[in-house]
Amino acid sequence: MLKPKVPVAKEGYPFIGGLAFTTLFFTLQGISLPAWLFFIATLFSLAFFRDPERFIPPAENEVVSPADGRIIIAEPVTDDTFTQSRAYKISIFMNVFNVHVNRAPLSGNVDQVIYRAGKFYAADSEKGGLQNEYCGVVMSHTSGYKIAFVQIAGLIARRIVCWLEPDDKIERGHRFGLIRFGSRVDLYLPENSDIRVQVGQKVRAGESILAAMPQEKSGPSSSSAQS
Repeated sequence: MLKPKVPVAKEGYPFIGGLAFTTLFFTLQGISLPAWLFFIATLFSLAFFRDPERFIPPAENEVVSPADGRIIIAEPVTDDTFTQSRAYKISIFMNVFNVHVNRAPLSGNVDQVIYRAGKFYAADSEKGGLQNEYCGVVMSHTSGYKIAFVQIAGLIARRIVCWLEPDDKIERGHRFGLIRFGSRVDLYLPENSDIRVQVGQKVRAGESILAAMPQEKSGPSSSSAQS
């Protein structure tokens, strides 16, 4: 049984509380139009910061989606920034109506958390992928492979929240952060992963299976990962 929790991310409390207070103020003053506008904004904030429970698929080698949204990129790339290797990149675009709480795609050990300040272009654009502010997590999986998942700010996103630090252990499907008001998450997997999604497909964080990890990596990196 899942433990009951408040179904709203705590990062949303200041926004929801402030809007609700303003709604109440205008209501008590009898000023109808601003009261209705702030009431609608309060409902939008409640919906935006919703944090529903998810049911994580049981197979540990299956990569679950780190975000709700739509697949906009699914292709092999050379990743010089995070894994320093050939990788398969999957990008998930989140619009303002998606759940924005992010979840770990796999279990493993956090090696690096890389933050870069940047621009705020539309998250689903080529410029957004290259120049926007981001926070990337590089993680070692028990198979010996490294993967990376990267939170990227969007046109109206101004706050990336990542709760992870180097040497943290994280469990597959567990919450690791969120991005306020629209953006995207990029995922870098081993190039020989068994990819199970395609561009245009809609996915749910912690539940949708994006790929299956390859067999255990041979060589020194694998043995060190298990020691």
